Amino acid sequence: MAKRQISIQPMDAASFASFGDVLTLKSKPDKMINQDMCGRHHDLAKLDFTDGQAGISLFDAVPRQLPYTLDMMERHPLGSQAFIPLHEHSFLVIVASDMGGKPGEPLAFLTAPRTGINIYKNTWHGVLTPLQAPGMFAVIDRIGYGKNLEEYWLDEEYIIQN
Repeated sequence: MAKRQISIQPMDAASFASFGDVLTLKSKPDKMINQDMCGRHHDLAKLDFTDGQAGISLFDAVPRQLPYTLDMMERHPLGSQAFIPLHEHSFLVIVASDMGGKPGEPLAFLTAPRTGINIYKNTWHGVLTPLQAPGMFAVIDRIGYGKNLEEYWLDEEYIIQN
């Protein structure tokens, strides 16, 4: 049986809006700070946590290759997750709408260089998927008690390709 194919699309705020926020510089800063030597691009993500608190972690992910096989998706019912690359490379983001407690048809996006994302609370998504080294990211997500990870292993794999 042939595996289902998904083409990667470029990411922009409008196409990603139902899944999360695109974190990138605005055309002009909200305000200048530090004696007008630093532009502040303010409040770029809708962070949302049930109980717990925001925490900052560093993730060091192994780069993946295209075509990429998607066999599992996950979601975090108690908090959003922001991924901010600590490099200038694009990375792959896979998301899906909820269809009765399981992921619907996945969509694959490629971020622009120097762009982060914030995945909304309870949104199905693939694992962190850098396509080249380094795979270093600052991650802002919920720290606290309770089950905040739900994994769903797909009945049929998807192949993600350019």
